[in-house]
Amino acid sequence: MAGTVGRGTETETTRTGGRFDRGEAPAGEAQYAPEARSGVLPPMEYADMPEPLPLRKVLGPSVILAGVGVGSGEYILWPYISTNAGIGFLWLAVVGVTLQYFLNMEIERYTLATGETAIAGFARYWKPWGLIFCVGAIVPNIWPGWGTAGATTFTYLVGGNPTTIAIIVCIAIAIALTTSPVVYKALETAEFFKIGLTIVFLAIAVIAAIPLSAWGDLSDNAGNLGRLPMDDVEIAVLLAGLVFAGAGGANNLVQSNWIREKGFGMGKYVPKIQSPLTGEPEPQPSTGTMMRQDEENIRRWKGWWKVANREQLVSFWAICLASIITFSVLAYSTVGNQQLSDSPDFDFIKGEGEILKDVVGPWFGTFFWIFGTVSLMLVALGVVDYVARVVSDVLKTLHLRDNENLSESKLYTFVVWGMCAAGVCVLLSGMDQPLVLLVLSACLNGIVMFVYSCLLIKLNRNGLPSAIRVRGARLGVLMFCVAFYGFFAGWYVIVQMGELF
Repeated sequence: MAGTVGRGTETETTRTGGRFDRGEAPAGEAQYAPEARSGVLPPMEYADMPEPLPLRKVLGPSVILAGVGVGSGEYILWPYISTNAGIGFLWLAVVGVTLQYFLNMEIERYTLATGETAIAGFARYWKPWGLIFCVGAIVPNIWPGWGTAGATTFTYLVGGNPTTIAIIVCIAIAIALTTSPVVYKALETAEFFKIGLTIVFLAIAVIAAIPLSAWGDLSDNAGNLGRLPMDDVEIAVLLAGLVFAGAGGANNLVQSNWIREKGFGMGKYVPKIQSPLTGEPEPQPSTGTMMRQDEENIRRWKGWWKVANREQLVSFWAICLASIITFSVLAYSTVGNQQLSDSPDFDFIKGEGEILKDVVGPWFGTFFWIFGTVSLMLVALGVVDYVARVVSDVLKTLHLRDNENLSESKLYTFVVWGMCAAGVCVLLSGMDQPLVLLVLSACLNGIVMFVYSCLLIKLNRNGLPSAIRVRGARLGVLMFCVAFYGFFAGWYVIVQMGELF
C-alpha cells in the first residue's frame, strides 16, 4: 500500500523508554535525515521526490481552503465592517489574505519536503505541541456559528426555527463525513461546487447590483493605510475579520493534510483517510519521509514549489480577495450607511437581503440568501472535517501508534461525531446567535495563528535541509505574521481582561 513506502517503522528503529533511536545506516549513505528530530517520532528515511504535476492536476487543496474560508469573513464580517466604516479599510483585508497566503505556503513547504504535517513537525521538537494544537482546533471551532448562520439564512427563505435547523445540519454533517468512501474526494467535490457558485454570484453582483461609482470609493484605502476603524468597529469584530480574511486559525494548518491527501510532493507516500463504514481503514500512523538531497530531487522540489505556489495563488488568494472586495462593495453600495443593527448580530444579513430585493430585484435578494445558506453550511462541513483531520492525525501519529484497533479513520469518525454532538449541546444551551459564535471562534483562532507563526520559523529553518529552508523575504513575512497576529490577539486579550476586571 502507499502508506508503507519510505517510512521509518519499528522494524527499522528501536524504542528506548518510549523514544525512537536510529538504526545502523548502510555503508555509503546516511539512512536517516539528520534535520528531523527522532526522539518523539521515528527518524525520517530518504526517498525520491516524485515528478511535479501540472497545475490542472493538482487543483483542489487550496480550493477546499478557499471554500471553507469564503463564508463568515467574506459574506458577513467584512460587509458589516464596510457598511459601518466604509470600504476605505479593505486594505486590512488585503493584508490579512496575503499573510495567510504566505503562512499557507510555509505550512506546505514542510509537507512537500517530508509528507508529514506541520503539527507533527512541531511535535518533533516538543511532543505536547500536538495536543496543544488539538485543543487549538477544537475549542475555537466547537461553537457551531457557521451551521447556525446557514440555518438562519435558510429561515429567511422558507421560515422555521433556526436552532432546530442548525441541529439537523450538525447531524447531517456527521453522516456525510463518515459515510463517504474517501473523505477528501467528497469534501473536494463539495467545495468545488461552492467555489463555482461563489464565482457565479460575484459575476452577477458585479453586473447587476454594483454601480460603477461604488468602485471609485476604493481609492479611500490609500488615505487610510495604517489607520484602524476603531471608532466604528469593535476590536473583537475587527480581529474576527482579519482572522477570517481567508481561512484562519488551525484551518490553515490542515493544508498539510489536504496537500498530502492530493499527493503533493512527498505526500505520495502517505495513506488516505477512508470511512470505516464504507471504505477500507488504514491503521498506519502518518510519519514523514525526507526527500533526497541531490541535484535531481532538488530540481523536482523546485517544480513542486512553483506549482504549489500557483495553486495557492489562483485557488485561495485570488478567490478569497475577490469575494471580500465584491461582497463588501455590494453591501456598501446598496446598504450604505443605513444602520441595520447597532451591534454585529445576524439581522444585518436579513436587512441586506431585503434592501437588495428593493434595489436590484426580488430575485437577487433571494439569491443572496440562497448563496449564504449553501456557503455557510459548506463552511460548517469543512470546519468539522479539518478539526477531525487534525486531531485524528495527531492522536494516531504521536500517541496511538501501536494501537492497531484504533486506526486514524476510526479516530476521525469519533471526532466528527463528537464535534457535532458538542455543537448540538451548545445550541440546546441557548447559545444560538450566529455572530456571537463566529466572533468568539475567530478571536480564539487568532491566538492560535500567533502561536504557529512563531513555530513555523523554527520548523522551516531547523527542520529542513539547507537547500529548501525558508529564507529572505519569506522569512521576513513570517516574522511580520508573528508581530501582526501577536498585536491583535494581545489587544483582544487585554480588552477582554479589562471587561472582566
